[in-house]
Amino acid sequence: MKPEVISVIMGGGRGRRLYPLTKLRCKPAVPLAGKYRLVDIPISNCLNSGLNRICVLTQFNTASLHRHIQQSYKFDPFGGGFVVILSAEQTAERENWYQGTADAVRQNLSHFGAADNDLFVVLSGDQLYRMDFRAILEQHLKSGADVTIAAKPFPLSQVGGLGLMRVNDDLQVAEFVEKPDDPKAIESLAISEKLQAEIGKSGGEKHCLASMGIYVFGKQTLFDALQSSSASDFGKEVIPGLLGKVELFGFIFDGYWEDIGTVGRFFEANLRLTDPVPPFDFFDPDNLIYSRARYLPASKIVSSQIDRAIVADGCRITESTLTRTVVGVRSCIGGGTHLHNVIVMGHDYFEHRPTHRRPSVAGLPALGIGKNCRIRNAIIDKNARIGNNVVLSPEGKKDGFECENVMVRDGVLMVAKEAIIADNTVI
Repeated sequence: MKPEVISVIMGGGRGRRLYPLTKLRCKPAVPLAGKYRLVDIPISNCLNSGLNRICVLTQFNTASLHRHIQQSYKFDPFGGGFVVILSAEQTAERENWYQGTADAVRQNLSHFGAADNDLFVVLSGDQLYRMDFRAILEQHLKSGADVTIAAKPFPLSQVGGLGLMRVNDDLQVAEFVEKPDDPKAIESLAISEKLQAEIGKSGGEKHCLASMGIYVFGKQTLFDALQSSSASDFGKEVIPGLLGKVELFGFIFDGYWEDIGTVGRFFEANLRLTDPVPPFDFFDPDNLIYSRARYLPASKIVSSQIDRAIVADGCRITESTLTRTVVGVRSCIGGGTHLHNVIVMGHDYFEHRPTHRRPSVAGLPALGIGKNCRIRNAIIDKNARIGNNVVLSPEGKKDGFECENVMVRDGVLMVAKEAIIADNTVI
């Protein structure tokens, strides 16, 4: 029988490196590119690859993620597909929350309903990339692998903080090291000149293969590995523990891939989307990125100067100047305001409707960004109220600076979700 494929997306992480964006939401629920959520990337990659049996494992601050998935991914009853949420739960046998990526999968083995010859694709929920998983699945079956690890080639000088593996020329994994920092150890993991030439990297700096945190497991291998140990993490424990015991192969992926698990990487990945030819293209008609259908009106832009910007649906921008800026759904930006290198995540509702369940409050700035504001190198989280004549910039402030629902991290100033910034505030 042809094996079925079950996709498992890791959505349970606390997301400390993205704080305060993860203060009120889990990492996969963080807004992306004006109208999407991070979780839309792995789900869309699965759907574009013909994989429609998808499980999302969640744990921390899950309400907004659950709501987004339930409103976005609905299948007809005849296709057999689903996107199901598996939250951490206490049972008679186990009272602990997820202790890591491997433990999250272990606690849900009984929910997957997998047959003996089925395959599992294990994915991260906080990466920006586009991959056809049919290629890695085909290699997995042809090679006779028990586990296949997707890996991206990086020059030795750029592999800091990544899990690295040394492979033979047939891509069988000979060594796996999680985030090494010794230069000699890193150099010993470099791929051969032959393999470097085969992937089009000959003549330059030596390359290593970095794990992308994307794994293909045979059902029996996955179950045996998790049930026979207490390992909590795939990269740190499960994969190194399987080395030499099962057939372990690498799969080389050389397209755009970005781990956006930190504030700095998230910020730059979003702003690069405003480039004329961005490294990740949401306009690819053959590989759509899916998300929630909101049925919002088209954005209204009046007498404004906009250069290299993304403007989502339902926005109102009046007499403003925007450069290298991402503007999320339902955003309101007042006259005379200048935004440069800014991500505005937008709003969950239109404030001007008096019957809305969250009407405006007297004495507060209006929802959005007011008039004559100057904001640079910043992320404005959802439903923020920024008054008139406000100046916000991280310049001259150290990482960790914090005041009035504002924080600086990785050189980026962040205004918290639901924050209120009074008129004439200068930070």
